[in-house]
Amino acid sequence: MLAVLLALAAAAGYGGSDFAAGLATRQASVVRVTVLTEVSAAGLLLCVIPFVSSQAPSLTSVLWGTCAGASGVAGAMALYLGFRHAAFSVASSVSAVGTAAFSVLAGLALGERPTALSLAGISLAVPAIVGVSAPARRASRDPEPAVVGSQAAAVLGQRGLGSPESSTGAAPPGQRGPAGRRFRAAATGRHAAGAGFGLFFIGLNQAGSRTDLWPIVIAQLAAMVTVICVAAVTRDLRLPPAGTRRLSLLAGATAAVGTATFFLATHHGLLAITAVITSLYPAVTILLARALLGERLTPLRVAGLCFAAASVALIAAGGAG
Repeated sequence: MLAVLLALAAAAGYGGSDFAAGLATRQASVVRVTVLTEVSAAGLLLCVIPFVSSQAPSLTSVLWGTCAGASGVAGAMALYLGFRHAAFSVASSVSAVGTAAFSVLAGLALGERPTALSLAGISLAVPAIVGVSAPARRASRDPEPAVVGSQAAAVLGQRGLGSPESSTGAAPPGQRGPAGRRFRAAATGRHAAGAGFGLFFIGLNQAGSRTDLWPIVIAQLAAMVTVICVAAVTRDLRLPPAGTRRLSLLAGATAAVGTATFFLATHHGLLAITAVITSLYPAVTILLARALLGERLTPLRVAGLCFAAASVALIAAGGAG
């Protein structure tokens, strides 16, 4: 049960982080936002982990942590690219399904054997992710995404979380020109994000232990170094605009919480189970988008949330260890 609760906390952390970073990257460079996000996450973890980890990291932990961090930040940048060119619901769903699929296959390959109830819960996770991430059809009287995004950004700006600039909506598939290129970039980004996050989860599962928490810091430092190198090569090593800095810092703090709780979850339970529960993070992103951006909570999304609840309940009943 502890592993399930920790995985749910990780889903909440990652969902909140993706929402904040997604808003920031609609108004600023993906690279700049990611740099500030990773630096803030690394700083937060460095202030905590050295005082709570009772064991020094082994070479194996260092290597797995480094691989996890590099793949994780690659997935994050790919997802933020998807958020920049598509709705939150579209970008989140494909990346989460890919993450869950990679992790389940890896867990089974590593010899994990979830119970029948847990497998039933895992099978419900995919329709849950697809359901909560289903795009809402707008009626003719509904405002355009850019208008909704502009109004929401203005509200966030009043709260000190963003600047009142308009967000970027999704481009329809098959459209040529710049809109078509944006759609293809978003599609590529969300598929790459699923692979990156899957490898990130696998790496953290293989690194460290319940008493060796250093791989969390190592993974975060590796992610920070990776994105700084990318920023240096692309000559984009600068702070994002002032209006997006708080969003980037918030994304880093919530991501750090998500990483720490997932690491603990996967060392208290099976990778195939904890990663699937954590992959339900689009539900958090969609609920935040509903509350702050006015994205519609359609019947299909409500059904997805119900599937998610049933998935977690079955996994909890079947056991996560």
